[in-house]
Amino acid sequence: MLNASIPVRHIEDNHNVPMYITNIDCVPAGKFHGKMVVSMRPIPYRQVPRAVQATSRFPQVHGAPIHIGDPGQIGIKDVNKPDFGDPSNIKDGEVPVFWACGVTPQSIAMTSKPELMITHSPGHMFICDPKDEDLAVL
Repeated sequence: MLNASIPVRHIEDNHNVPMYITNIDCVPAGKFHGKMVVSMRPIPYRQVPRAVQATSRFPQVHGAPIHIGDPGQIGIKDVNKPDFGDPSNIKDGEVPVFWACGVTPQSIAMTSKPELMITHSPGHMFICDPKDEDLAVL
């Protein structure tokens, strides 16, 4: 989004992105089941179409937003109290935009309780050789 000149609040404010457990069921796989976790970024209304365009090019990573607007519609009771990460201030003229989040496996693990699970820590992604642009479809 930074390359598309879309402001990214948690980077501007130097804190971890806010993440929320939603009411959206993930497709179960064996004993693994649970709710989708989303990250939220406040986006100026006029820049939402560009944010969707910029992120939808990367379906192998977070992809396009899964929800734009009222957090209550996806089961988030208080956008100022994230389940993971730090809250981001939503300013006048901005709308909360939600993306599928890589913390979903941690939430699933808390529900499914596997003996061992290796994953990332919120805000500290696994680093590998491919660049974001290598994963773009457009």
